[in-house]
Amino acid sequence: MYTIVDIETTGNGIHGNRITEIALFNLDENGISESFSSLVNPECEIPPFITGLTGINTAMVRQAPLFPELIPQIEALTRDRVFVAHSVNFDYPIIQQEFKRAGFEFLRKKLCTVRLSRKVYPGLQSYSLGKLCSSLQIPLEDRHRAAGDARATALLFQRILANPEGTKSILHFLNARSQESTLPPHLPRASYQRLPESPGIYYFLNAKKEIIYVGKAINLKKRVLSHFYDKSEKELMMCRETAELDYENSGSELVALLMEAAAIKKYFPRYNRAQKTRNPSYGLFTYSDQSGIRHLAVNKLRRGQQSLKVFFKPAEARLFLETLCTQYGLCAKYCHLQSGVSECNHFRVPQCSGVCRGTETAANYNRRVEEALEALLEKPENFLIRTKGRERDEEAFVWISGGTYRGYGFVPKESQVRSLEDLEYFLVPQQAYPETERIIQTYLLKNPGKGEHFKTFSMEG
Repeated sequence: MYTIVDIETTGNGIHGNRITEIALFNLDENGISESFSSLVNPECEIPPFITGLTGINTAMVRQAPLFPELIPQIEALTRDRVFVAHSVNFDYPIIQQEFKRAGFEFLRKKLCTVRLSRKVYPGLQSYSLGKLCSSLQIPLEDRHRAAGDARATALLFQRILANPEGTKSILHFLNARSQESTLPPHLPRASYQRLPESPGIYYFLNAKKEIIYVGKAINLKKRVLSHFYDKSEKELMMCRETAELDYENSGSELVALLMEAAAIKKYFPRYNRAQKTRNPSYGLFTYSDQSGIRHLAVNKLRRGQQSLKVFFKPAEARLFLETLCTQYGLCAKYCHLQSGVSECNHFRVPQCSGVCRGTETAANYNRRVEEALEALLEKPENFLIRTKGRERDEEAFVWISGGTYRGYGFVPKESQVRSLEDLEYFLVPQQAYPETERIIQTYLLKNPGKGEHFKTFSMEG
């Protein structure tokens, strides 16, 4: 039937989170049939704030059994049973990890009493174990100790089993194909269900309506669900806090990327890390060798160093150089796209005119390098990037003016927009950041010719 489980831990994050106490209650048709609880030696110090919460200190567990010593008993008690816990996606992965450290596999069907309680007892202000027990008048002794919390969870689960809606919900959650069984415990199903399968950005909000994470997606519903399958430390912590989802449609991946960058800068969500401190890391440089041949090369930027152009990733720099070589007939060898070769033979760059083979003079080759650099250093152009709108009868645009990102907008296809003055009405102004520069630069490198000059502009085109 069921094993009700609760653990106390050192609280050091999922990969370093070690169990300090475990309790199991086996529940059958006639009630609790077996129980087991034990302190566990985590083989590390217990932080003072955890001791303040649970009352378990390092001295108490020093002589306690190590987790591997308890595995035979835990395995026997839980075999062929459903693993049940309050916030099961916290307890279950930690126990799995402890089994894995000892060289064993632990796989059980699982149920979460938080999610079941939301189904059976909708509308409560809180679904924490303490608040639920208080609302339902379930006795809860030794709060924040494994045996006390596990016993209270077992009594709560018995109440759920006795409820017709509870039985139906249990069958639904045990269905291996049920996506809902993977949702965070505090997230209502309706909040996930309303997500569209289209491009856009999504927000994870906590119980206080604070935005804790922003992401972009080509398929919003599919991307959000992938967070709930991810068992990394960051994802588990974030999902446990998630109580609501929100989203904005973008129509295209490009606009979604720009919207995401702006939202991260605006809300500075706790679980977004990648874009908070990103700065250009690579620069394009030029020099002449002893033969007088002009080289172009990308190197890591040092503090205060000036370069011809900056990049955020090596892949972006290589793509830029490949494009430059193709447009101006430059040599892949002397643009450092190939090393250890006597002649260029790059698989994505056409063979040069022969400077690496000695059939073209350095002076002729250098003239093309100068042309490429002059074009690179010209005053940035003003242009638009046109892309898909959020609906079929809509078109989106990204506006770059004087080399600076101005924002994006959405224009109904029926609108009569023949000039930039007309387009201003639809513009959603945005702040330009290094991240937005990188997004637009990468897009144009991957999609050459997508920038549309203002002088040829017409949304009717």
